[in-house]
Amino acid sequence: MERLDCDRMFVAVMETGSFTLASQRCGTSHGQASKLISRLESDLGVHLLRRSTRSLTPTDVGLAYYERIRQLLIDFDELNDSVRNISNAPAGQLRISAPVTFGTTQLAPHLVTFARRYPDIELDVSFSDRLVNVVDEGFDLALRIGNLTDSTLFARRLCPVRSVVIASPEYLAQRGEPQSWEALSQHDLIVDTNFRDPWHWPFLDQQQQLHSQPVRGKMKFSNAEICLAAACAGLGIARLPFFIARKALDERQVVPVLAAYEAPPLALFAVFPPARYLAHKSRVMIDFLVDIFSAAQERVKY
Repeated sequence: MERLDCDRMFVAVMETGSFTLASQRCGTSHGQASKLISRLESDLGVHLLRRSTRSLTPTDVGLAYYERIRQLLIDFDELNDSVRNISNAPAGQLRISAPVTFGTTQLAPHLVTFARRYPDIELDVSFSDRLVNVVDEGFDLALRIGNLTDSTLFARRLCPVRSVVIASPEYLAQRGEPQSWEALSQHDLIVDTNFRDPWHWPFLDQQQQLHSQPVRGKMKFSNAEICLAAACAGLGIARLPFFIARKALDERQVVPVLAAYEAPPLALFAVFPPARYLAHKSRVMIDFLVDIFSAAQERVKY
């Protein structure tokens, strides 16, 4: 198995371009990563990498070895996963990336249930609004809201995600309620920069035509909960995911604005690397997410 560790580390170094990132991906130290590569080069009797203080580049032999060993490792893992799927419960480390607010408010409560149901799966969940590179950073799957742009990944649609435009009753009493999306230019806007395109707010007219309204924010935050707090405080009009604003709407801290022109919902996807055989641990997680978010849709719209 030590030779497998060496080969996996070499593939990680090639795909991340550094010992530091490769060691993080493989869950070990920078020093251990360097030792594994040196051991592999010693076993093969060749130099796979050219090292300098500023760069790390493969030799011709290293590039050729990477192309072959990467596919062999993929085949090896798929073979093991397919055998485990036949006879065993899902097991092993499952690395997941999820957006911060959605992950902490909507996903996290269900992870306890999943962990109890599948005790042999080791959950490693990263909450980040950064668009992670699923393959290069070694994630088994990632949750993403909105249109998908990476055509190299497979995806499973989980549920729709509404966005709503809101403001506090106090703000609207003072400034008036806009009757059209063009009128937003006369208002103080609070921009959630986690949207894929935060500077254009979509609206659907009565003919079902989509309009994109350019906006300039008096305030902008990279956290939807802070945007909600600003809106509740009467500081302006915000566009937020409905699951963030739902409680404040129910309590009348904020009210919908331009609700008649609400844009079609975005979608929540589970994305994962392409493979001939999806690992059992990934499959049961994806099926679990489909079940919980489908059931949630029957109770409340996201």
